[in-house]
Amino acid sequence: MTGRLTGIRACVFDAYGTLFDFASAAARCRDTLGDKAGPLTALWRDKQLQYSWLRSLQDRYVPFDQITADALDYAMHALGIDDPALRTRLLDLYLTLSPFPEVPGVLRRLVAAGYRTAILSNGSPAMLAPLVAQPGIDGNLHAVLSVDEVRVFKTHPRVYQLAVDSLGVSAGEICFFSANAWDAWAASAFGLRVVWCNRDAHPPENLPGRPDAELRTLDQALPLLV
Repeated sequence: MTGRLTGIRACVFDAYGTLFDFASAAARCRDTLGDKAGPLTALWRDKQLQYSWLRSLQDRYVPFDQITADALDYAMHALGIDDPALRTRLLDLYLTLSPFPEVPGVLRRLVAAGYRTAILSNGSPAMLAPLVAQPGIDGNLHAVLSVDEVRVFKTHPRVYQLAVDSLGVSAGEICFFSANAWDAWAASAFGLRVVWCNRDAHPPENLPGRPDAELRTLDQALPLLV
């Protein structure tokens, strides 16, 4: 934790793992997956990120919904799961991931305090639309920004510049929230003010940049801003 963050005009949030629990899709299929729900979640997420980074390096962009499906196919094959109906169910559930419990209240408080709020995500517009339409989220975001606009994934600097350009504020006037350490460090190196929501108590990264604050849940950030 740190002292109050001053000069902030906009609060921008990563989506997956920060606002929305990507583990909730497999958790809702525990009736079918059993004890493979946890391993599937972890491998699915790892491959999803790896494919986004590798495609960025190769300059072979595809929307995040394709990457998500490709990563799920890898994870299911690796775990010996051959169930087309389950695959369809998991991908459908990824469109309605559960928000973390504190998220609606945090967004409401920030909007009431006069901050502009936005999402900046790898997710494609089609993936993000049903997520932000959920009760408690809908109406509390001023913008939903997808890397689809710049056709490269985080952590490319063009992604963070998208927030600056779209919101019409300087990098130093944006407080960026991410539960993904690689994302938090990259956003800091770009010049955004950063709050790392370290939900799983991971060690800090050895990368350029450093978050302004570290906390465990998003509601702990409110004293820094409100």
